[in-house]
Amino acid sequence: MSVLLSKFITKHNTAPFSQIKIEDYVPAFKEGIALAKAEIDAIVNNPDAPTFENTIVAMDFSGDILDRLSSIFFNLNSAETNDEMQKIAQEVSPLLSEFGNDIRLNADLFAKVKAVYDQKESLGLNPEQTTLLDKKYKSFSRNGANLPEDKKNQLREIDKELSKLSLQFGENVLAETNNFELHLTDEKDLSGLPEGTIEAARLLAKNQEKEGWIFTLDHPSYVPFLTYADNRELRKKMAIAFGAKAFQNNEFDNQENVLKIAKLRFERANLLGYKTHAHFVLEERMAESPEKVFSFLNDLLAKAKPAAQKEFAELTAFAKELDGIEQLEKWDGAYYSEKLKQQLFNLDDEKLKPYFQLEKVLDGAFTVAKKLYGLTFTEVFDIDKYHEEVTTYEVRDADNNLVSIFYADFFPRKGKRNGAWMTSFKSQYVKDGVNERPHISNVCNFTKPTETKPSLLTFNEVTTLFHEFGHGLHGMLADTVYPSLSGTSVYWDFVELPSQIMENWCYEPEALALFANHYETGEIIPIEYVQKIKESASFQEGLATLRQLSFGLLDMAWHGQDPTNITDLKAFETEQFANTQLYPDVKENAMSTAFSHIFQGGYSSGYYSYKWAEVLDADAFEFFQEKGIFNEEVAKKFKDNVLSKGGTEHPMTLYKRFRGQEPKPEALLKRAGLL
Repeated sequence: MSVLLSKFITKHNTAPFSQIKIEDYVPAFKEGIALAKAEIDAIVNNPDAPTFENTIVAMDFSGDILDRLSSIFFNLNSAETNDEMQKIAQEVSPLLSEFGNDIRLNADLFAKVKAVYDQKESLGLNPEQTTLLDKKYKSFSRNGANLPEDKKNQLREIDKELSKLSLQFGENVLAETNNFELHLTDEKDLSGLPEGTIEAARLLAKNQEKEGWIFTLDHPSYVPFLTYADNRELRKKMAIAFGAKAFQNNEFDNQENVLKIAKLRFERANLLGYKTHAHFVLEERMAESPEKVFSFLNDLLAKAKPAAQKEFAELTAFAKELDGIEQLEKWDGAYYSEKLKQQLFNLDDEKLKPYFQLEKVLDGAFTVAKKLYGLTFTEVFDIDKYHEEVTTYEVRDADNNLVSIFYADFFPRKGKRNGAWMTSFKSQYVKDGVNERPHISNVCNFTKPTETKPSLLTFNEVTTLFHEFGHGLHGMLADTVYPSLSGTSVYWDFVELPSQIMENWCYEPEALALFANHYETGEIIPIEYVQKIKESASFQEGLATLRQLSFGLLDMAWHGQDPTNITDLKAFETEQFANTQLYPDVKENAMSTAFSHIFQGGYSSGYYSYKWAEVLDADAFEFFQEKGIFNEEVAKKFKDNVLSKGGTEHPMTLYKRFRGQEPKPEALLKRAGLL
């Protein structure tokens, strides 16, 4: 029997990565699905009258072997994949979505759930139980359980098609990212680039047995190139390649996929009785309706746009004065912003990086977690890892109880997708009186140490580390009974609060003093740098806000109306960006064809939630600032009402319990210097 199908005989029940063979996955998935089906059949065939325990709770704990297997496989498919893994993903994804539909469209099971739901007023349930019952009932009603048979079948077909399309979308973006490289052999083309970026590019070329330097569309290579390279033509080449991903009418083109996904989502929402996909999605969000989201985004837009226009005019004038640039283009933005920022604050990443050695920043995050929540992180060496670069930790509380296992995976490599994320290999829940602790992972793509230097982070990467660590704490501190309500299983527009609030500590002298030491001299970061970091945090905040709002509005445009008449993706986008556009359009580029957040990830009708969560985090952090950023009383309130509660109650209820009031957008505008 595959190691994947039994309880792991490992320390803390951690995943036995080294014992997993790639050929185990497909049979394990098939068997795991069969086991989960048998558990569901047992619930359906139970001769006793349906109760909260024998139906709702039994369902929540069913399929645990399959859940664990899925989390291991799909986590590795993001962090340590290869062609074989991707083929397996293509093979098992439809099986899983079919199994999900088998449950959701199981009329006998729904009848039992409905029987419990219909008497919910008389069951004396606590808030967590009530939420679980609502969630289980909606998982049917929102997936067609109340539909006639023919429409149920229609829904199944749509879901199968959607799961294939979004996988295809993601693979195309990855292929396009990997297919482009800028190979330079003339040293003067490197003018302006930081030493670390040049060294990484040289290493990349060396690994391919080529002379010179190779730059790619991966963020650690692309972002510094656009920000620092003096050669405008090469910046243009990189920027156009980046913006043309999956928009080149080749085999990896995503235009058709995007149109199909948008139309199928709309069709699905209509089938279920919703006006649009956004109406369907937002019913289960803090924001509640498309109207509310549009008014939230447009309200912020009205306040941010004048600031953005002013900043754009300043930047244009600066570029003209500096280099005689007549028209600022998209590939000029980051470059001249950085130059202007240096002139205003005399603070570039290269000056700051020596103070942000990866290991020390991570220790800093650990120390902040200790001061706030009493947690201790101890590196351990007797837990299996899926790659040698991963580090593993035991997380314990003040009484030395195990809180969580933590995996940290920080460097780019082939087979690891771009970006940064938090995920879990095992959920937290309480079963048979035992509080099962979670296994949480943070995955990032930071510059690797070289022969001469440790991994030194840009300030942006420091905030990324704290951000993902915030998600990590949400997972680690989970303390709920039911697995489906645990940790980060919360409304989508609430999930970024624990992560974004953590970024605030990166700007506080008191917190920086804990970890911002020069990697060679040990000197603590000078206070004037800290002041400048704080001031520069709101530098061009108008432009940054406009950019985020434009993405949120594009997302809502795809999903908040009937998309069936859209035939030309580029023309549609141009129209949507009209109100937020400052730079001239680039005809070779499109946003949607590589907008993975909404066409591959779970952010469809949810991109606004980044800004929404910023309002929450600015408002919440204001509370910490009033009482002291390491105030134990506020930290305890945040831990007890937000971090440990998962999705057990409506997030607004939890938030108000922590804060004593609803969040105010003014906190964000104030912090961003837009008021």
